[in-house]
Amino acid sequence: QVQLVESGGGLVQAGGSLRLSCAASRRTFSSYAMGWFRQTPGKEREFVAAINWSGGRPYYADSVKGRFTISRENAKNTVYLQMNSLKPEDTAVYYCAAKPDSSTYYYAKEYQYWGQGTQVTVSS
Repeated sequence: QVQLVESGGGLVQAGGSLRLSCAASRRTFSSYAMGWFRQTPGKEREFVAAINWSGGRPYYADSVKGRFTISRENAKNTVYLQMNSLKPEDTAVYYCAAKPDSSTYYYAKEYQYWGQGTQVTVSS
């Protein structure tokens, strides 16, 4: 079992930045791929970014590429999502997720563990 706790969400103006953090409870965190997803009311959970177990391979949705950066510190059991140049359309609840590492990272159904979510609101 892996427990995930997100933090760092909030209200920011368009063009601003936020850094989300996700702390994992398990010492085997380093063997898991980590992902960030987001969801707005009435819509399916959307892939944002993911990173493999070592941190050497990040993956991004086209909508955030060049603005968001995913990283991880295995020594701290933590994954981050640095969000720059935020837009109102980035407003959503952001979820951290974990799964045993494999070759695919984009599908929510592949992730076994989920955090409770943190709200990000970008005002225009």
